[in-house]
Amino acid sequence: MSKWAEARSKINRILEADGVKISYNDIIIKATGAALKLHPECNAHWMQDSIRRFHAVHIGVATAVEDGLITPVIRNAQSMSLREIHDEVRRLADKAKNKTLKPAEYTGGTFSISNLGMFGIQEFTAVINPPEAAILAVGALESERLKLTMSCDHRVIDGAVGAKFLKTLKEILEEPAIGFI
Repeated sequence: MSKWAEARSKINRILEADGVKISYNDIIIKATGAALKLHPECNAHWMQDSIRRFHAVHIGVATAVEDGLITPVIRNAQSMSLREIHDEVRRLADKAKNKTLKPAEYTGGTFSISNLGMFGIQEFTAVINPPEAAILAVGALESERLKLTMSCDHRVIDGAVGAKFLKTLKEILEEPAIGFI
């Protein structure tokens, strides 16, 4: 993550005048969208007796609210800029906190991310949000190391497929330029 830390600092200096500060979570969403574009077999739903794969990447972002948890969806994350991801995450998080999210804003995800890093949690196992086939658990960034864990529905994604996706995600998080190709 050291190259992303440097890139993030530069990006945030550029965006400072607009009052925008790109978070590591924004970067993880961007990187995940890029990795899912390369691994569409992980961007899928289990549909009772069949698998449905998606071209568009709609990432649900687990968000804590007063009375629990909700997962607003960043639609078409595979084609969004970091700035667009930042703006959409903030917009949806504000609506979630104000309890004004519409069902269309928290349904239809194809993959989810749960990040507990801001609470100092190093690693955890996240529970899949059906009918999605996988969820990425993100731990705290410590000494330029980030622990990621992916829970998979093995009816859709077996260990080897999940490992290939995680390897690609790791490569993108280690080398920012890969995520923009």
